Formats: sequence, structure tokens, C-alpha cells
Amino acid sequence: MLREFKRPQKLMGNAFEITVVDEDEQLANRHIDAAIAEIQRIEKLLTTFSEESQTNLINRNAGIKPVKVDAEVFGLIERSLRISAVTDGYFDISYGGIDKSFWNFDREMKQLPDPELIKNHLKLVNYRNIFLNPDDQTVFLKEKGMRIGFGGIGKGYAAEMAKRQLLQRGVLAGIVNASGDLTTWGNQTDGKPWTIGIADPENAKQAFSYLNITDMAIATSGNYEKFVLIDGKKYSHTINPKTGMPVSGVKSVTIFCPNAEIADAMATPVSIMGIESALNMVNQINHLECIIIDDEDHIYSSKNIHLR
Repeated sequence: MLREFKRPQKLMGNAFEITVVDEDEQLANRHIDAAIAEIQRIEKLLTTFSEESQTNLINRNAGIKPVKVDAEVFGLIERSLRISAVTDGYFDISYGGIDKSFWNFDREMKQLPDPELIKNHLKLVNYRNIFLNPDDQTVFLKEKGMRIGFGGIGKGYAAEMAKRQLLQRGVLAGIVNASGDLTTWGNQTDGKPWTIGIADPENAKQAFSYLNITDMAIATSGNYEKFVLIDGKKYSHTINPKTGMPVSGVKSVTIFCPNAEIADAMATPVSIMGIESALNMVNQINHLECIIIDDEDHIYSSKNIHLR
């Protein structure tokens, strides 16, 4: 008889949960082990917390020389640059220069960082200054002090790769949930599609809507989990790469598409670029849908979503 086996695990600094449908508990656990090992492998490749990672190697050589990387890292950067082009630079992996030093969302922040300082650092944020050489498989950051980071796409990529691993192992159905960025395939044990709750921004433990999905990925970006209050105004942990300032005005964005990496990468720009522009963009991209909730609790959705 088919059963669902779940395991929560902290990976990439986030709470992951892997669910597989199988008849045999031991086999299910081996499948989950393999998925976790795959995510850990990707984390080593992409993390900025280890001196050894390829990301840090690229960053250390910014303005100095191109760095040869694995095909996988090269491909991820290439796709990231394509997403930057499509989102008019609202998605930008070179945001690393502003992220760490100015914004610390641990509730200790009492004031906004100095706008002049931010402005100086913003000069380093420009995806057009990331140069890829496909012949040598090298990555070069043009300006000294530039930094890339995969915070906006890495979790989705890892979820997608873990899913691929499980599909290769013959797992018929499951969910890889990377802390709210999740990808699904197959059906529940009763043959019905997976039911996914969309978190209510006012109460992350509650869902304001449920959707039945299969072979679909969902990513949510919201200011209800990490934010600071300064002079009574809420600033979310999502930084606008064009201003260096946190986003305000949008409470949460949920993206739906067949691929978790794209869903993850699109959640950030959609929450930054202004509701009208975001809906316009999403409506022009095939197989991409979104729901946006603003600070006044108004709900906006792309044209193919029909909320009950």
C-alpha cells in the first residue's frame, strides 16, 4: 500500500521538508537520504559561507581575473543573467555588495543605513558586469568589490535538483519543500493532486487559499517572516537591487510555474517592481502565474488564476 513519508531537515540555512510516496519505509528513507545529499552537494557549491565554494572564488577574483567553474555553476549563472534581462534587472545575483553590510534583519536595527553609503555600493550591483566565457567555462566580475550570491535562486534550484534525483530513482510522487519554495509531482496516495495552502501574510501559520496542484512549483516571498520596524514602518528583508532599500508596499507574492528555480527567482522581482508592471510581465510569460497581496490586503492575480 502506498504511504507518504516525510522528513524535515535544515539545509542551506533553511527548513526543508521532503515528502515521498512509496510502499516501503526503508526504501522511502533511502530516497530521502539521496535527495538530502544532493541538496548538501549544491549548498557546498553555491554557499558564500565557505571559503572553498566556487561562489567565493568568483567573488575573490572580482576585477582581477576570470574563474573556471563547474558546468553546473556556469549554467545557473547563465540562467540567472537571462532572468535579469527579462525582469529588467530587478533580479540580480550581483546584489551581494549591498546585502550583508547594511541590512541586518535581526530586530537590532534601529535606523536606516546611510543612503550615501548605499549609493556607493550600488555601483557594484549590475548583472551586465558579469562576464561569461562559454569556451573556457569561466566567470568574471568586472569591478573590484563585486559579489554574487544565489540567495534568490539557490533554494529553488536545489529543490528542482532534489526532485530530479527522486524521479530518477523512480519515486512516483512527492514534494520537495525548500522553506516555502516547493515543487511537486505525481499525486497523493488517494490519487488526488497535492493540496497546497497559500500563507496568509497576517498569519503565516494560516492559509488564505488552497490550490490543488501536481507537476507544479510554488514560491512565496513575503515580509511577514523577516522584517524590521523603523519609526513604525515595516521594511521587508527583500532588497531592491536598484535602490539598495528594502521593499515596502507588498506583503506577499506567490509564484506558480512548472519549475522551482524559475518560481524562486521570479518571486523577488515581482515583489519589487510595482504591482502593475509585475502583472504585466507575468502575463506575458507562458506557464507563469502569480498572486500579489499588498499592504492594504488587496489581492491581485495574473490572468489565468481564478481564486475561489
